[in-house]
Amino acid sequence: MRTILLFLLGGSLLASAQTASPAQQAETFYNKGLAAEKAGDPTTAKAAYAQALQLNPQHANARFKLGEMKHNSGTIAAKGREAKFGQVTIAQIQLEAAPLSEALDALRLAIEKAAPEKADAAPNFIIEDPDKRLANAKISLQLKGVPAKGVLEYILTQSGAKARYDEHAVVILPR
Repeated sequence: MRTILLFLLGGSLLASAQTASPAQQAETFYNKGLAAEKAGDPTTAKAAYAQALQLNPQHANARFKLGEMKHNSGTIAAKGREAKFGQVTIAQIQLEAAPLSEALDALRLAIEKAAPEKADAAPNFIIEDPDKRLANAKISLQLKGVPAKGVLEYILTQSGAKARYDEHAVVILPR
């Protein structure tokens, strides 16, 4: 009988140790939100912060971060796009005197081919050049095994352009 009592007491202590309090669960969701934010996923971050607040309405950091997300979600998504873009390695790309728009199209297609499972890594390129300073740029390169972000840097250097990562596109501008 004494053994059974000790067994039940030990089991209940173990069960209570495994069940996290709402405050602990809220902290776990808050940390998931921070990780999602760092990864560039504002939707998941917002959901995690909201869940943390639902479990612990007094969680000041989750409340603050959720408020920040209203203003910074586009920037966070842009950083995520840039990070995903840099994770794709282009097996081979070869261009000879290609106009900038064709070079960017070739890069987008190479990204889609290199990482079909990461469809969101292939960016929408927008050339913002009202003065037509990039119109005559010709791109020639022959690269193997280079990250997509590196290929874009080569293209930008040859064309005298720079890139701005937005939430839904990579905007190409004259330097």
